[in-house]
Amino acid sequence: MITGLALKTLRHRRAAFAGAFVALVCAAALVCACLMLLETGLRGGVAPERYAGAPLIVAGDQNVHATVTKSSGKVKTKAKPLSQRVWIPEATAAKLRALPGVSKVVTEVTFPVNGHALGHGWESAGLTPFTIARGRPPRADGEVVVDARSGLSVGAALDVRGTAHRVVGVTAQALPSQDTVFFSTDEARRLAGRPGLVTAIGVFPRVDVSPALTGRLVAHTGDERGAVEFLDAEQARVRLISMGGALGGTSLLVAILVVTGTSALAVQQRRREIALLRAVAATPGQVRRLLGGEALLVGLAAGLIGSAAGVGLGFWLRGRFVELGAMPPNLRLVVSPFPAVAALLAAVAAAWAATRLSVRRTARIRPVEALGEAALGGDRLPLGRSIAGVLCVAGGITLTLVLSGLETEAASSPVTMLTALVWTVAVTLLGPVLARVATALLGVALRASRAGYLAARNLRTGPGRMASVMAPLTLLVAMTCTILFSQTTMGHASAAQATAGTQADYVVSGATADAAEAVRRVPGVKAVTSVVRTSVRVGLDKYGAQGVDGGGRPIGQAVDLGVVSGSLDGFGAGSAALSESAASRLGLSVGEPLKLTPGDGTPAELKVVAVYSRGLGFGDLTLPYALVAGHVDDPSGTLLVEAPSVSRAALADVAPVVSPMEGAGAETPNAEVDYVAMGLIIAFSAIAVVNTLAMSTMDRSRELALLRLVGATRRQVLRMLRLETLTALIVSVFAGTGIALVTLSAFGRGMTGSALPYVPLAGYALVIASVAALALVATSLPARLALRARPAEAVGTRQ
Repeated sequence: MITGLALKTLRHRRAAFAGAFVALVCAAALVCACLMLLETGLRGGVAPERYAGAPLIVAGDQNVHATVTKSSGKVKTKAKPLSQRVWIPEATAAKLRALPGVSKVVTEVTFPVNGHALGHGWESAGLTPFTIARGRPPRADGEVVVDARSGLSVGAALDVRGTAHRVVGVTAQALPSQDTVFFSTDEARRLAGRPGLVTAIGVFPRVDVSPALTGRLVAHTGDERGAVEFLDAEQARVRLISMGGALGGTSLLVAILVVTGTSALAVQQRRREIALLRAVAATPGQVRRLLGGEALLVGLAAGLIGSAAGVGLGFWLRGRFVELGAMPPNLRLVVSPFPAVAALLAAVAAAWAATRLSVRRTARIRPVEALGEAALGGDRLPLGRSIAGVLCVAGGITLTLVLSGLETEAASSPVTMLTALVWTVAVTLLGPVLARVATALLGVALRASRAGYLAARNLRTGPGRMASVMAPLTLLVAMTCTILFSQTTMGHASAAQATAGTQADYVVSGATADAAEAVRRVPGVKAVTSVVRTSVRVGLDKYGAQGVDGGGRPIGQAVDLGVVSGSLDGFGAGSAALSESAASRLGLSVGEPLKLTPGDGTPAELKVVAVYSRGLGFGDLTLPYALVAGHVDDPSGTLLVEAPSVSRAALADVAPVVSPMEGAGAETPNAEVDYVAMGLIIAFSAIAVVNTLAMSTMDRSRELALLRLVGATRRQVLRMLRLETLTALIVSVFAGTGIALVTLSAFGRGMTGSALPYVPLAGYALVIASVAALALVATSLPARLALRARPAEAVGTRQ
């Protein structure tokens, strides 16, 4: 009976449920797409290309391991991925070759060539396998074989690190996602720069060779070979897990907030209907079951459509991440029923819970009081809502204090979004109180015109409706400002520290050690500082690091790190300098030993000689250049050139990429990726604004028609609505900006040491102007549609 009545209600009140339906569709799509990213991070794989012809690949362990003891006393071994390729002893090949049942063993070295291609020795061509289509294999130094898509022919010249090589062969094959250049075995070993080491070993066995492996050697088969070949895929998987989890959680919280607000507005619009049901003897339980049944049906329909749309959104997100370089193109997106089913269940649960919460007070009204309550509006703030609002304020304060103490981006990013959301929930719960205060303060200005007088009276008698409009507007302003200006705060602090600590006139990007020497020989060049950036592990924690070579002078003269203790005089092999943040996290001071693991897994122990303040501009760890360059796949880095009297053109003749020094320090990593990911939250919030304002305006068609009948013109009615929206917008902008400033101040205090966030005025003005335009358009268009009907006919329509 209840289900049948719910179906009839839905059929005859489609417009009333349209707002909740749209919000739930967007929520399901967003949650589904985020869960697809999360599942790809957990289960995604990469098919091998270079190693496709070898049944088994032996390579180094690409993880650093540590044993940790939990508070419960349980001991657990954890592993974290390394950022660079782990090389293994070439002597391992002879041991594997001697095993019974192994028919062939092939060694492999991989190194960058000209920044985009990968070089190998011809002895490893069989791992794919590659075969010669034209020419012959390379046999001597200066000879290369290129792949089929290179566009080069036999006899052509190829520049490799400043030396001309002759193409002696072209392969019949080409790999989908990488350019390949083959050298002679001896030259490949020399160019790789790792004597006695190889990248991997291909094994063609008839037996399992795993028991013969010792040390940090791991055998890989199937798609595991792709993980060895494409290290960026494994790193992308880790990032997708954290991003999918954080974005999915944030999306779900925003969805609950938006759906709850939409459902509350829908229930508020149906007070007369609910009151009439109570007056004709419907019990509170029957009313709740009726609205709950409607919510389940709407949630089910919206969840099905939203889940299907979420699959498409997941593929779109993957495409954008591939374009931005945050995800390799050969990392396959995992498509399974789990994200769609989870999104469907989330939509149904959110719809049901939001409706049941919204109808609780209305359903409990006694039948005698029901119609009177509906006529009066019932906008008094319930005690339960007041208590919840106060608790959210306390939660916001707690999260703000926690955020101000977080010094790593991985920890602060999810807490930043959660802090802004909790403050927004607090403002939403206490919205009617804020609406009354705002109406009292702005009422004098509004009463200056007839339309303003009407707007002030409407706002005064309906603070609940104004609060419903304020909720999505506040959310949109708060989330947009927090997302955008957390990035500008970090970027500005990083650039400011780099500018203050660097005296260079030019920056040369993608430079090798040979390029540094060539630049030093240019007349007029005073000094050249070589910098190569990487990441290292101290225990299991990851830190950004730089290797610095002052070019024969102390690095304290090459870059001013802002030393606060210790000294950089005599900085050299075995030395390390830490930022204040890193020193605090590690509990180290000057003179103490620092044990770390560079990107390729080779352990090192250094002595802390200095602690500095400009960690955002130069990284958390400063290490000897030789140490860092010797443990990265691509040792090319950046040159800081002091040459005030030398032209850019003169340097460009000997250097790859030259640009004026503009203070670009350690940039916020993957800022574009964060913008794309969190931009979905902003888009969802914007849809919620349009949705809520359209619902609120269309529901007032009878009221607008009545105003027309008593003499108000269409222009006056539209002006009244715009003034109401503008009032809600002003309050929402102040509330949302306040939330963002509180959150950003705490974020900046922890991440940059300054509680003053960097908010570009032009960017902030653009945000506010966009929100205002969206709100006014979302009010005006539905109002114009509502005013198209004749007033006498509109007054007689069913509400």
